[in-house]
Amino acid sequence: MLCDILVGEGSVRLKRSPLALVVVAFVVALMLYFGYHHARRSGPSFAPRLTQSSLAPDFSLESLDGKTMRLSDLRGKAVLLNFWATWCGPCKIEMPWFVELQNQYASQGLQILGVAMDDASKEDIGKFAKEMGVNYPILIGKESVGDQYGGVPALPESFLISRDGKIVDKIIGLRGKAEIEDSVKKALDTRAATNQASATEKNLVSP
Repeated sequence: MLCDILVGEGSVRLKRSPLALVVVAFVVALMLYFGYHHARRSGPSFAPRLTQSSLAPDFSLESLDGKTMRLSDLRGKAVLLNFWATWCGPCKIEMPWFVELQNQYASQGLQILGVAMDDASKEDIGKFAKEMGVNYPILIGKESVGDQYGGVPALPESFLISRDGKIVDKIIGLRGKAEIEDSVKKALDTRAATNQASATEKNLVSP
């Protein structure tokens, strides 16, 4: 029990268990830790609501090699934009899948981007990415970019962006590799759909 009540000579004295106090202190510290990370990821209440077919918000972020990457520079490619962190367990599970998908679909126009929403240093993030065998750019995230994408309330969170810069799918949390691959194919197929629509429009206006 947390405490034993000892009665003696008209007074009540509490005898606290040292082990119980340690447990309580640990629980409180754990709650504060997760509360902090939830608060910093939850974003502001006015965060934009992104839906399928919304234009993906543009941004510029620094990569691990010191270069600045802009999302709009990848227009014409299908993009898997993945928000993650080194402390995120599910992120470690899906990252090897991203490596395989990048290898498999790069020739078809896929580009995976990892955005580290992390408290760790740039060096620690780079070391982690190297240990995971990451073969796609890792960008150092900013809260302002997370806010552009709805606050990123949970990690991992991924957005599939079509070749014309529109969001075609959103994945919150850990999903199976097959489901992620289906979303990648959907983003890659946008060129074929756009070309077909253009051809139909030309036929309609032809004399």
